[in-house]
Amino acid sequence: MTTIKTEDIKQLRDETGIGMMDCKRALTEAAGDIERAKEILREQGLQLMEQIGREANEGRIVSYVHHTGKVGVLVELATNTDFAANSAEFLAFANDVAMHIAAEAPTYVAPEDVPAEAIDEANAEFRKQLEEQGKPAEIIEKALAGRVKSFYTDQCLIKQPFVKNPDVTIEDMLADLRTKTGENIQIKQFARFEIECSACADPLAAAS
Repeated sequence: MTTIKTEDIKQLRDETGIGMMDCKRALTEAAGDIERAKEILREQGLQLMEQIGREANEGRIVSYVHHTGKVGVLVELATNTDFAANSAEFLAFANDVAMHIAAEAPTYVAPEDVPAEAIDEANAEFRKQLEEQGKPAEIIEKALAGRVKSFYTDQCLIKQPFVKNPDVTIEDMLADLRTKTGENIQIKQFARFEIECSACADPLAAAS
């Protein structure tokens, strides 16, 4: 049996913000591998959203306005309790998400929010391009599957790499927060506003 070092538990806690006992349990399951322990904790956070009877009826609406005054965001996040909605971790995450939306301009929250016709339209255009290039049918089908995944990454908030740390997605951050709080935190909806102008025609530049 792998001996779990106290310094490793402390390191995992410092890097994740998750309680000592949960960190020790994850490290034990991961046989002392800190990176695998992080994955285990994140998987637990993803599972929280599937818990029966964990209605997320509390939460906050958070706003972000870029310093240019040309881009603004409202985002609604839900929690199980008002206590979690007032926590520093929740508010920091909410602010990061709002800032990310301002910079990356997603269209949907999650893949399940994408209308089927939007996928069909994107696929039809891509299929036509591949057919014009003379690609065989089996190659086209494989390419279309990859295209859908790319579409979700481009258009869905939770699938996008976080603008301040592309090594993690918004979904990863959300899973981490669920593990820290033990609550089924959800991003319900958002609205992004932008004033078009010649000086800030690129929304990424405007929100950077």
